[in-house]
Amino acid sequence: MPPLSFRQPVVSVRHLLGNRQWVIGFTTEVAAWVVYVVALRLAPLSLVQAVSASGIAVLALLGVRGHPSRLARHEQLAVVFAVLGLLLLAVSLVGTTPVSHPPDGLPAIVWLGASAAIAVSLMVFRFGMPRAAELGIAAGLFFAAGDVSAKLVSFGGVWFATLLPLVVCYALGTSVLQGAFQHGSALTAAGLATLVTNAVPIAAGFVLFDEALPHGAGGALQVAAFGSIVAGAALLGHAAAARPEEAENPVVVPV
Repeated sequence: MPPLSFRQPVVSVRHLLGNRQWVIGFTTEVAAWVVYVVALRLAPLSLVQAVSASGIAVLALLGVRGHPSRLARHEQLAVVFAVLGLLLLAVSLVGTTPVSHPPDGLPAIVWLGASAAIAVSLMVFRFGMPRAAELGIAAGLFFAAGDVSAKLVSFGGVWFATLLPLVVCYALGTSVLQGAFQHGSALTAAGLATLVTNAVPIAAGFVLFDEALPHGAGGALQVAAFGSIVAGAALLGHAAAARPEEAENPVVVPV
């Protein structure tokens, strides 16, 4: 695809919508998001986010057409961590009834505002990282703010007002991630975006929504699961970011 530019949004959107593969990928993403929102109505944010984080393992395997032996050692370890974390999370939920609670208004506003502000800073300024990494983190923060907004909307009532930041953050996240894909490895951009997208809402679950760990061994297993899943995403992003030569031949993949 031709290079995309934030300064020419109409032209960039036309390029994207004219690409059949991108449209299929984006449609799949939208369908997955609908399922994600339904999940938020049924379970706490931290649990839903942890389960969705296991998708990083699928991304890595798709990137090598289902042949794990083609992955670097760090990437293979990342896949193992992601799958292990998902299994630990499943075991930790046996016999439990996890719940979450609506937060106070001010902390929620501060959380969303800080996430957006840091994301914009990464877009505008350079911090010495590869550009794909900076934009990947920024996209992850936008998606994380969108995920937190989606959980707030699920409470209904006055929280329907967070529909606006939900739409804006998801739209910005998708746009920034697409730009990140054109500045380096898809795994660098998507790996770091996935790390931030999942780690931040998991933290928000406990800080904002007063979610609690199960008692006893179940709580320990859940902490291990969260750590394993986040570590898997971090390893995958770090392993890809360590290959700067890929930035010389940027690729674009469907979001």
